[in-house]
Amino acid sequence: MEFVADIPRWRQVAEVIRRRIEDGTYPPRTRIPSVVEITAEFGIAAVTAQKVHKGLRAEGLIYTEPGLGSFVAQKPAES
Repeated sequence: MEFVADIPRWRQVAEVIRRRIEDGTYPPRTRIPSVVEITAEFGIAAVTAQKVHKGLRAEGLIYTEPGLGSFVAQKPAES
């Protein structure tokens, strides 16, 4: 992945993961890549990958189960 200089790397990686969630690559209740896996895939530091998880959690897109990993949150019911 080629990064844009003006945008923090964690935001750019979070956008990739967000798109994967939205397009169904990572369906609800499935595990997303760990910090270590994100670090390896995108060539970023572990602290940057932790920010990716933190940002996605803050948006309500993922939740973390201690000792198990981070998972895609269930989508709200369509009205």
